Amino acid sequence: MTTKKTGRRILLTGATGFVGRAAIAPLIASGAELHLVSRSEPETLDRAIWHQADLLRSDEVRSLLFDIRPDTLLHLAWCVEHGRFWMDPANLDWVAATANLARAAAEAGTSRFVGAGTCYEYDWPADENCSETHTQLAAHTLYDTCKDATRRMLEVFCAGNGMTFAWARLFFLYGQGEDPRRLVASVARAIVRGETAAISRGLSVRDFMDVRDAGAALSALSLSDLQGAINIASGKGERISELARKIGEVAGRADRVRVGALPDRPGEPPRIVADTRRMREELGFVPAISLEQGLRDVLDFWRRAES
Repeated sequence: MTTKKTGRRILLTGATGFVGRAAIAPLIASGAELHLVSRSEPETLDRAIWHQADLLRSDEVRSLLFDIRPDTLLHLAWCVEHGRFWMDPANLDWVAATANLARAAAEAGTSRFVGAGTCYEYDWPADENCSETHTQLAAHTLYDTCKDATRRMLEVFCAGNGMTFAWARLFFLYGQGEDPRRLVASVARAIVRGETAAISRGLSVRDFMDVRDAGAALSALSLSDLQGAINIASGKGERISELARKIGEVAGRADRVRVGALPDRPGEPPRIVADTRRMREELGFVPAISLEQGLRDVLDFWRRAES
C-alpha cells in the first residue's frame, strides 16, 4: 500500500467538470491546500482557492503554476462535450495544453502529476477484465488515442524531471449533476418526469461507478506515491439493460423502462469491465457507494431538479 501524504498544496484542473466537482470535497477533507482552476467560478468554493485561467494559453498556464507552485497537480481538464468529444479536433489542443502544463509544473517545482485517462485506451478482452499490467492497448477514437499519447509523453517527461506520475483510467461514471443525455441520467430523468425511458436491447456489459467514489479515489491517488496507470472503477460488470431496469425498480416504476425500444448501436464492444486490484490493494481504496444507493441518489437529484 502506498504512503498517503497530507498537508500538500494541490492544483486541480477541470474543477467545474462532472469529475472535478466530485474530487473537491475529499481533497479538502484530506487537509490539503486546494487550488482550483477553471474558466468560470465553481458554485461553491468551501475552503478551496479559485483561479481563473485558460489552460489552452501557455502564458496563462505558466503564470498560474509559478503563482501557486503546487506540490501536486491533478489534471482533469479536457474537451468532453457529450456526443462530440470522441472525434473532436480539440483533443489535439488538449494534448498540447497538457504538455505545456507539465512543463510549467516541472519548472515551478511540482513533484507529482496525476492525469486522467479512459477505459477506451484498452483493447477490451471478451472474457476477462481490463488489467493495467496485462491488457493490450488499442486506438479506437481520436479521444482515447490522444489520451494514451498524452500518458506516454507524461510518463517519460515526469521521469526525467523529478516528478512522480500516475494515470487514472476512468471507466463508466454516473451520478448527480451529469449530462442529462448520458445513460443513467437520461433514464432517471425520464422516469421522474413520468415519461417512458426508452433504450436499446442493452446487451453490452459495462463497469459503472458513482462519480463520488471516483472523486474520492482520485483524491487518494493524488495524495499517494503510487505510479503508473491505475483503473478507477467498481470492478463489477452490469448489463446495460439490467442497469436501466434497476433504475426503474429503485424508483418504483419499472413499467416506465422500455428495453429494446431503440435500435442497438453498431460496433458496441460487448464487455468493458476493470480489474481493480491495483486500486484496492496498492492504493488501498474501496468504493463506498453501492449501485442501488447511487441510483437512488441520482433519482432524488432529478426529482429536485424537475420540481
